[in-house]
Order: sequence, then structure tokens, then C-alpha cells
Amino acid sequence: MFGRGSKKSDNTKYYEILGVSQNASQDDLKKAYRKAAIKNHPDKGGDPEKFKELAQAYEVLSDPEKREIYDQYGEDALKEGMGGGGGMHDPFEIFQSFFGGNPFEGGGSRRGRRQRRGEDVVHPLKVTLEELYNGTTKKLSLSRNVICPKCNGKGSKSGASMKCSGCQGSGMKVTIRQLGPSMMQQMQHPCNECKGTGEVIDEKDRCLQCKGEKVVQEKKVLEVFAEKGMHNGQKITFPGEADEAPDTITGDIVFVIQQKEHPRFKRKGDDLFVEHTLTLTEALCGFQFILTHLDGRQLLIKSNPGEVVKPDSYKAINDEGMPIYQRPFMKGKLYIHFTVEFPDSLSPEQVTALEAILPPKPSMELTDMELDECEEPTLFDVNIEDEMRRKQAQAQEAYDEDEDMPGGAQRVQCAQQ
Repeated sequence: MFGRGSKKSDNTKYYEILGVSQNASQDDLKKAYRKAAIKNHPDKGGDPEKFKELAQAYEVLSDPEKREIYDQYGEDALKEGMGGGGGMHDPFEIFQSFFGGNPFEGGGSRRGRRQRRGEDVVHPLKVTLEELYNGTTKKLSLSRNVICPKCNGKGSKSGASMKCSGCQGSGMKVTIRQLGPSMMQQMQHPCNECKGTGEVIDEKDRCLQCKGEKVVQEKKVLEVFAEKGMHNGQKITFPGEADEAPDTITGDIVFVIQQKEHPRFKRKGDDLFVEHTLTLTEALCGFQFILTHLDGRQLLIKSNPGEVVKPDSYKAINDEGMPIYQRPFMKGKLYIHFTVEFPDSLSPEQVTALEAILPPKPSMELTDMELDECEEPTLFDVNIEDEMRRKQAQAQEAYDEDEDMPGGAQRVQCAQQ
């Protein structure tokens, strides 16, 4: 096919662009191109140059004849047009032929201006734990832009417009910023003269209703249904309900669940936790109390006869936690964390009465000689966390004072030696 004197050039670049080996099958090439092309598509914020390179690499390697030429003689042979491997196709046409249309635009041809997708509008949806337990519907009034009905989004009475001179009709401007010696950064941004539309409208010809803006404001009420068991941060999407714009696929309105703190119940996944304090008598002799659940039901919580509840213990109730999302008839667990409140002191009579009914104290008889040899310190109440914080503060103050003293740095240096 080529003369013996043909120069062999790099024949691995296209494989590296697609991230496949040189013995990759056609299925491997398709999978690699599909994944990389979607990721780097300009409509999804990808790199246009990378997108172009991917299309070029796939066009060559997916054609057995071109691939054979490339594998033997490299990219230069294809550029020279040998063996029919000349001019490359538009990368967007390759992408659309692969996917049967642009998946981001709902199919269709690229002839004329390609539609871009409008931005999604995100709103927080604040709900209580009770509302997430029972499910709730909220009506929210929102304002959004819609295509002007008078001019059908043309912005002018006659429907005519002129190409923007600022961006030459592209809707985008490129600015170059110098970052340092021999380092330049190229940035692309919407043209401020035409607001990214690529066209301008004569002032006298502007639509009277939208004033040439092509869109008008509309108020709309949306019913947002937060289903049982939804989680904090979960999204509820209304497709195509965001701001409209000409030649643009309308984005979505997205509500993000924000769960408010509950005064008593705490949620962890599909489980609920509640704190309850018992007196020492209740912990030893039995208890019962009524717990009002998130749906208003009254639950009678009580101990078994003769049961002793220890401080910092937990008890669980099956199927009384949160409903599981999209399986509302299944629920998590309800955990009750018990703390026991001890009396501050007891009278001698109470001590005697308790000693008569409680298990006997461990025997520790001390002789008079042993007692004489002992010192008896004074015990006092203390909050250990406050005590540790106070000690840390004192240590920091002492360190700071030592640093401020003349020769302080020298002493530290000597200590390190």
C-alpha cells in the first residue's frame, strides 16, 4: 500500500486518548468512546479540545481500513489522505451518529445552532421530622422566566435581529490573561453586549411586552410532595420547570430536603432515638410513662416486673422508627436511652432502710491500728471536663509567659539539644 521508504510515525496516540490498548476490540473502543465523549461533551461543561480529540481517535480506530493504516504508518499517513484516510468529520456529527442524536438535547440534528441546556434552579425545602414521618405536601409560589407569548421569544416586533458585533454572533467572548512569564490562560465567557445570545435587536423594533428580553416573568404554584421516610439532603425534581429561554432546553427546579431539628426525637438513618431520665426508684422498682410518637399515637413504655434499669442503657422497639423511603409499611427501630437520676443525699434512716433490703456491702473490717496509720482526705464534687479545660488553659498561659521572658527561646533551644 505504501512504499518501503514511507516514514513510520507515532501510532499509539489515538489509543492513549481513548484509554485502551492497541489490541482493543471494537466493543472496547465503543465503550471507551461512549464514556469519555459524554464526560467531555461541551454541553456538559467538558473540554471542547478533548472532545474533538476523542472523536478523531474513534473515527480512525473504528474504521478497520483507517486503523490498519494508522497502526502501520501512524497519524501522518492519515493526514496525507492515503488510503482514504483524509479529512476528519465534525466531532459533533460523529457523536450524534454514535448516539443517534445528542442525548443532552433529546435527539435531532446539529444543523443550525445547537441548543444548550438551561441551568437548574435549586431551592431548600424545610420540613419537620413529623412531616417526614407522615409525608407532607407543600404549595410553593415561584417566579420564573417564560418565552414571551407576544413575540414568541424573538424579542422584536418584526422578528428580525442583527448579529452582535461584539462577539461576531457566537454569543461568547474569549479573554487571555497572563499568569506569569510565558504562561497564558484563555477564558471563555458570555458576551455582555448580547447577553450570550449572539444577536442584538434594534431599539425601535423591540417587543413592547418583553422590551426585547424575549422572556417575561410568570408566577407558578408548585405542589411539592415530601414522601414518608425521605432523608435530609434528598432531592425532589420538577423537570423542565426552571427559567425558559430561546434556543435553550429548559432546566429543572430541584427542591432539597432540609430536616429541622426535633426537640425530643433524633434520627439516624431509618432509626429514631429518644432520651428518657428515670429516678433511682423507677430504675430499681419499675417505671411506666407515655411517649407521644411523631404521628400522635400514645405509646405506653414500661419495665418488666423485677427488672432493674442500669444507667446509660438502651432499649429498642421494633417497627417504631422512621418509615423506609418508598417502602412506608416497613420501619426502622425506636431506641430509648435511659439515664438514672440519683438523689444528692440520704438521711440515716433511709440508709438503714436501704441496707436492710439491698444486698449486703462487701466486708472490710479495719483494726484500730490500721485506722490510726491512715490519713483521711476530703472528697469534693468536680466536673472532670471543666477541670481538664482549666488545666489546659493554665498550661498554655504558663507556656506563653515562658516564651515572653528574656532568653526564653534560648532555653527551649538548649533543652532540645
